[in-house]
Amino acid sequence: MLVSLDNIGKKFGREWIFRGVNAEFNFGSPTVILGANGSGKSTLLQIISGSLMTGEGKMKYSENGKDIPEDEIYPKLSYASPYLELMEEMTLEEMIAFQQKFKKWRKNYSNKDVLELSGLAKDKNKFIRNFSSGMKMRTKLTLAILADTSLLLLDEPCSNLDHAACKWYGDLVSANLDNRTAIVCSNEMKDEYFFCKKELRIEDFKLVGSKQ
Repeated sequence: MLVSLDNIGKKFGREWIFRGVNAEFNFGSPTVILGANGSGKSTLLQIISGSLMTGEGKMKYSENGKDIPEDEIYPKLSYASPYLELMEEMTLEEMIAFQQKFKKWRKNYSNKDVLELSGLAKDKNKFIRNFSSGMKMRTKLTLAILADTSLLLLDEPCSNLDHAACKWYGDLVSANLDNRTAIVCSNEMKDEYFFCKKELRIEDFKLVGSKQ
């Protein structure tokens, strides 16, 4: 999938967070959006996901040379972020089965395969509300990375993960980058984006004191 940003800007109130973002994201060139906490990188990722409107500019999705309407992009993308909520009244096993009804798994994985790859199989019958923050993040990453989608969006994927879990994440994402466009947000934590070939720094699109 090709995602094209043309002069994208976003403001809250009268303050612009960023303006004039021109970029292309394509498969084969995983990209990291770098910036400090509160810099706007997560906001840009939400715009790319279609969950947040732009303040100005245009965005276009295309695949195999054909444009994809924004209202048809959801089935083609998967997203993981510390601030996204899971259905905490479900067990992990139920959560995996629930997502599979809406998005198939890559490589013809079964629900059992996905459970094993999560590294949380022993907790399959535990309610997600009783998971630690690290276990919840592993669940979100599992669901996003293993979904059969052509656009993968990861916001600070190593948040709440210990060293072993960061290694697990690195192995899982490295094995599932083929035939998809991947965009990662990070505040310079290299374990999150070691596989990225391109970078975009959100600070390059800030106009200090810009109001309108």
